[in-house]
Amino acid sequence: MKKILKYMLYILLTIIIVVVILIFLLGRSDNIGALASGERLHRMESLKTFKEGVFDNIEVTPAIKEGVSQVTMLRKFFFGKDKRNVPSLPLPVIQTDLKNIPLDQDVYVWFGHSSYFLQIDGKRILVDPVFSRHASPVPFGVKSFDMTYTYTIEHMPDVDVLVITHDHFDHLDYATLKKYQGKAKQIITSIGVGAHLEKWGYPTEKIHELYWGESETIDSLTFTANVARHFSGRWFKRNTSLWSSFVLKTSKYNIFIGGDSGYGKHFKEIGEQYGPFDFTIIENGQYNDMWHYIHLMPEEAVTAAKELHTKTLIPVHNSKFPLANHAWDEPMIRISAEAKKQNQELITPQMGQVIFLDKPNETHPWWEEVK
Repeated sequence: MKKILKYMLYILLTIIIVVVILIFLLGRSDNIGALASGERLHRMESLKTFKEGVFDNIEVTPAIKEGVSQVTMLRKFFFGKDKRNVPSLPLPVIQTDLKNIPLDQDVYVWFGHSSYFLQIDGKRILVDPVFSRHASPVPFGVKSFDMTYTYTIEHMPDVDVLVITHDHFDHLDYATLKKYQGKAKQIITSIGVGAHLEKWGYPTEKIHELYWGESETIDSLTFTANVARHFSGRWFKRNTSLWSSFVLKTSKYNIFIGGDSGYGKHFKEIGEQYGPFDFTIIENGQYNDMWHYIHLMPEEAVTAAKELHTKTLIPVHNSKFPLANHAWDEPMIRISAEAKKQNQELITPQMGQVIFLDKPNETHPWWEEVK
């Protein structure tokens, strides 16, 4: 018996040592990025929501709902997933030659989750591109769904503006951005995120880091960072960089780029100050009541769009990664029903479908094709 216990203890100790070594090596890898320092950190320290080395939300925003323990959350996350959390068949994707869309066409193309392409005023914009098969720092975590066609960074044209809303792995992907070096003329992002980009080789002069309320104009495009109710972090310490939504004002359109955010008073305030919006591109997916302060429920996404004074709502943050417990198609089913209930115009593009911003488009419940 003593020999068995001794052997088990040896195995346990070996596992612990291996895990510690892996964590140490991962923490030192380029994938994790870098913390702000020097002049960047000095600027962050002057901002009103940056305290004791981290950013905070405008409203009190627990990462986990009151009354829910970390243990309970982890147990339900790993063992309480819907049986249809992952689709049974590859999701249907339209193959579009992005590099040859005429520059005089104003379009939107979605690639799943929160990655999408905009072309406006002859300018190309790429938002939160994640083209790795995993939304995590390790190659075996959070695997993407199978698709009938898989977009990669090689399919993306050079862009005038790359927009990064915040630094989570499902929005800021090291492998994607390393391959995309030299293909983005300018970068718009939240303050603090530039530290990651600089470590990965992006020139400082191309990076425009904004705090809430600050704007940057690039030709006919004006980006204004705004409040979001979320958090940030690529390793153990959270909130060392900012998370934002962005208002994109062009010669023809007013567009809300939502990033990630739970519901809060900021939607109404943004709508009153910057609205109305021709298009609101807002998160709808990866939600759960256990963390409802940091992600929108589908019904809240429609309410937020109404408060933003939105003409057309486009939902994202779904249909690619299983980052929550709900069925993979539940976000689209629920938001479609709620949009009809609240009389909110909603379009649901298929991944890869070209949506024209200046004329009517036909979309359909494509998710019904997959059970």
